[in-house]
Amino acid sequence: MASKAATFLLAASFAITAASAFQFEVADEIGWSKPTGKERETYNEWAAQNRFHIRDTLHFHYAKDSVLVVTSADYLTCNATNPIAEFDDGSTVYELDRPGFFYFISGQPGHCKSGQRLIVRVMHPLPPAASPELAPELAPSLAPTGEGDGDSRWPEFSSTAKLSVVSYFVAAFVALVVTLYLFV
Repeated sequence: MASKAATFLLAASFAITAASAFQFEVADEIGWSKPTGKERETYNEWAAQNRFHIRDTLHFHYAKDSVLVVTSADYLTCNATNPIAEFDDGSTVYELDRPGFFYFISGQPGHCKSGQRLIVRVMHPLPPAASPELAPELAPSLAPTGEGDGDSRWPEFSSTAKLSVVSYFVAAFVALVVTLYLFV
């Protein structure tokens, strides 16, 4: 019985952890490299399309380069002489461990000034949800118009938020299956 309980706890903790963090591939297929001017987006445009949360990770894939974590002042001036952290292993996974801004630049001369730099804003954790009977009604500005013209005023959700919701339900389903397996 103890091994079944241990297996359940291990599976449940894995499911919760998997649902609460996401690994982002920096610049997707482009990776961390000096811009040539032919890219369809900059690193900061890529970052603006994503929503980063505490415990998410950034995967930097690069060759003959480095990733420097720097202050905002060093980011603005492309100063690589006093980094907070430096990585040069070719495949760096960096955990976003707090809300706020993170600044990354290339350590190679001239790369930062050519655009190989990135600002990531990590969102503050959401406050606990209010119980339904205490939740305020929708403000008129957020209520749907109902005019059928497709101009709904519901706020949009990012793909990361949708992924978090899906991950939550997958984790809940896995926990249910494990519970049924262990106790039925």
